[in-house]
Amino acid sequence: MIETVLLSWGEGPVLALAGLAVGVIFGVAAERSQFCLRASTVEVAEGHAGPRFSIWLIAFFAALTLTQILIAAGVLDVSGARQLAATGSMSGAIVGGLMFGVGMVLARGCASRLLVLSATGNLRALITGLVVTLVAQAAYTGALAPLREGLVSVWTISGNGSRNMAGLLGFDAPAASFIGIIALSAAIAFARRHAMSWARIIGAAVVGAAVTLGWLATYVIAQNSFEIVPISSVTFTGPATDTLMALVAERSVSLGFGIGLVPGVFLGAGTSSILAGAFKLQRFGPDTPMERYLIGAVLMGFGAMAAGGCAVGAGVSGGAILSLTAWWL
Repeated sequence: MIETVLLSWGEGPVLALAGLAVGVIFGVAAERSQFCLRASTVEVAEGHAGPRFSIWLIAFFAALTLTQILIAAGVLDVSGARQLAATGSMSGAIVGGLMFGVGMVLARGCASRLLVLSATGNLRALITGLVVTLVAQAAYTGALAPLREGLVSVWTISGNGSRNMAGLLGFDAPAASFIGIIALSAAIAFARRHAMSWARIIGAAVVGAAVTLGWLATYVIAQNSFEIVPISSVTFTGPATDTLMALVAERSVSLGFGIGLVPGVFLGAGTSSILAGAFKLQRFGPDTPMERYLIGAVLMGFGAMAAGGCAVGAGVSGGAILSLTAWWL
């Protein structure tokens, strides 16, 4: 069936629809569960890890567990994914990750959270997200590219298995699945201990499931396509940059998974907030100075490109396939 669809529609539209579907699922789940790495990081830094930290743990270990189960079952093969097969940078992951983390705290949200908040009427998040996207593009192909390239070249690590933590640590996908199940169960127990509702727990788990679905969808399309289709999953800095640049610099948009993902998340989160009565316009004010958000946006945009992805793209999606550089973000 998938071959017929690909022949009729082409790889681009099918990938875009897959991205749209995954994005809607992620957007609804992230908005309802209030998934936010920045909030969980602040909890840990303040010494009282609780509900927000548990939400992140559940999402992460749900993505890891489900992805590794599919790999163990032979349904999914991510060996060709960029996070494993391509040359990576430990210096970029470490320094870029630190920059991204500082920027995330200043801007009150990572790239995915800013997109979700934008859809709920938060104009601060919208402006900040646009600046993140512009800086990321500058770091990728623009004026900041030489600085990024110099940073990532300091300590590189080759692909072809060298970035696969499972191989380096000597365990396989079934073992990773087992570890993931234990960790996920512990995260859910931790959430219940902090009076987390089952609705938010399920929402967090669906966030992780959306990451696995992204890997599976692109893999299935790649396996049935006559063209070379990159295997990928949920990530935001790169796709957001591609989407913005396509809209402002090109008369026609080259369709792909990321092009569908970004509007899908926005649509899902926005619809969820409206139905729940949570949509509300929010602007900059005395307690939310624009300069802090803009500094955070600059750090996040550059940091994400140096690290090879955002908190979700590198941290969760990359972590789910046990990419070594992802775990340093």
